[in-house]
Amino acid sequence: MTPPRGFPPEEFRARTSRAQTLMQEAGLAALLLTTEPEVRYYTGYLTRFWESPTRPWFLVLPAAGGPIAVIPSIGAHLMRQTWITDIRTWQAPDYADDGLTLLADTLREVTPPDGQIGVADQMESHLRMPLADFRRLEAALVPRRIVSDAQITRRLRLVKSAAEIAKIRTATAIANRAFDRVPEIARPGIPLAQVFRDFQRLCLEEGADWVPYLAGGAGPGGYGDVISPATDAPLAAGDVLMLDTGLVWDGYFCDFDRNYSLGPPSQDVADAHALLIDATAAAFARARPGARIHDLFHAMNDITNPGGSGSDAGRLGHGLGMQLTEWPSIIPQDDTLLEPGMVLTLEPGVTLPGGQIMVHEEDILITEAGAEYLSAPQSPDIRVL
Repeated sequence: MTPPRGFPPEEFRARTSRAQTLMQEAGLAALLLTTEPEVRYYTGYLTRFWESPTRPWFLVLPAAGGPIAVIPSIGAHLMRQTWITDIRTWQAPDYADDGLTLLADTLREVTPPDGQIGVADQMESHLRMPLADFRRLEAALVPRRIVSDAQITRRLRLVKSAAEIAKIRTATAIANRAFDRVPEIARPGIPLAQVFRDFQRLCLEEGADWVPYLAGGAGPGGYGDVISPATDAPLAAGDVLMLDTGLVWDGYFCDFDRNYSLGPPSQDVADAHALLIDATAAAFARARPGARIHDLFHAMNDITNPGGSGSDAGRLGHGLGMQLTEWPSIIPQDDTLLEPGMVLTLEPGVTLPGGQIMVHEEDILITEAGAEYLSAPQSPDIRVL
């Protein structure tokens, strides 16, 4: 059953309350949020207008009370459809003062003179406002200081609510159906670029809102990488085709791939695919509350790369949700404790005898009882076209 779009106001009030509790513990008088997922997490403000880099957008989360949107006037109508009631706007772009005075006035209003204002500053964060304006803001707020946000929003986003999980589950179901239809679009002689275009069409036909990410590769005995743009080179008998999609439904991603053999696979390809499935299953078995992220890495790496410390990909999976990739990374150094409500990808890879690679990816949910597949788990046998 498809869940309703959006969230009730109670969802955002709970997120805000949890953040304010953590802010008090960290000694923060406010959070300043400047990126799309941060703003959307606390407001529900969903728009693709963020693709334009021209205008900055700000959300101020004070120590008490609701968030305050400080945004270009073009966004006011949509923001009024969220639960946010305090919306302050300016006409943007303004080359002389692009919302800076309005933002500084708002922050001074809700924080004491000696207050600390948290801004995300760790891995997987960025500022998304001009550095020159940020420096002017710091000067305008003295004696207040802008400091680290103590990873408050990242920590909250790590564990998904039931409503968030329902949206990710819907996205994965859409992708499952699209992957099942790949035989309609892929066969020898079809250019890889055409397969990419047609697969995005299938995702949209099956219910995706949009397909911001599609990667993959094709070649005899595997493929060279998983990030190159598709070329017009035609598929050929004996090729391995891989498609990796991150489609979106109501603002939430799935992220998993599927491998296909054009005609009967070679023994090396068949063995490699079976090994990837074994590695994924090993990590799935370890994925339960109380385990740590590095346990999942070692479960996969011990099968695909015994004795090795890692792979050229750098990690064997990651978090998933409002963004295609989220914290944490499945690497040996990450000791994040698994909790119910975390959504992760498992993504082992292998190198074949000819030097080509193959990767496999699934989406899973951590529950009280262990792990649950969100994507439909694949059998050891590679799909044959």
